[in-house]
Amino acid sequence: MISVFKSVVVATLALASLVQAYSDPGACSGACWAHDPSVIKRTSDGLYFKFNTGSGIEIATATSLSGPWTIKGYALSGGSIIDQSGNTDLWAPDVQKVGSLYHMYYAVSTFGSQTSTIGLATSSTMDVGSWTDLGSVGITSTSAKPYNAIDPNLIAVGSSYYLNFGSFWHDIYQAPLNSAAKKVASSAYNLEYNSAGTHPSEGSFMFYYSGYYYLLWSYGICCGYDTSKPATGAEYKIMMCRSTSATGGFVDKSGVACTANGGTVLLESHGTTYGPGGQGVFTDSSGPVLYYHYAKTTVGLGDGSYLFGWNLLKWSSGWPSV
Repeated sequence: MISVFKSVVVATLALASLVQAYSDPGACSGACWAHDPSVIKRTSDGLYFKFNTGSGIEIATATSLSGPWTIKGYALSGGSIIDQSGNTDLWAPDVQKVGSLYHMYYAVSTFGSQTSTIGLATSSTMDVGSWTDLGSVGITSTSAKPYNAIDPNLIAVGSSYYLNFGSFWHDIYQAPLNSAAKKVASSAYNLEYNSAGTHPSEGSFMFYYSGYYYLLWSYGICCGYDTSKPATGAEYKIMMCRSTSATGGFVDKSGVACTANGGTVLLESHGTTYGPGGQGVFTDSSGPVLYYHYAKTTVGLGDGSYLFGWNLLKWSSGWPSV
């Protein structure tokens, strides 16, 4: 009887560890709403900036990742100069420092449409009122293209720059940019494709760590959980592949090519954390930090209830975990 009891206890503990395989999001105080956030630290004073999808791209600042976050206003309060539907409701900012300027890449589109354009604004400080909108970087899409030109993300490789982007259709693409990282330099090519269902891959983010380039993306249904909750597992989750090159050859932990349905889960729903996605990675003093938005089931599932999540990445055999 004792041995049976021990076996039951061991099995229960093992099951519990499988169910709670992920760390909970780090603490957040203040203005913690988030949707497709981009996080960067200003080099001049160490102040953290958080940019969010929507309107003219909300800017919040804090002295630490955990806050307290304070909303300062919008990067482009009047919208984008790109003459296209959706230009007052800008999506998926990606903010990176290029030389002495901060570049904010953003998308102009409408939900479910393939008529999309990637834009760029620059600033020397990231403060509200300091952004200059440069319009399109030259990456656009229509129904004639295999991709959807939204969800931009810049990756620097030495003195070269590449922009990753894409959503549904043929999933994630990459295009080389010019030396100023302001205009597309040549044609785009595919980095990730999953042939299942509606190909719901989007929101890619690439970063370099210890000999590898890691490609992350959000997979599944992003929004509207309060009105139409997806089947279990169909909601957003964060996927990953890696390569020794930033321009291709990405595989998952099983060695399956990212362009052939490959992809390993980095973070998915667990506990009260639901539908994590819209992610990025910020290298802080303690190491690479994964950040993302998520719905907390005890708070609300609506898009307006999404919260800012972050976790210091853990590493084993060259792969990150949360």
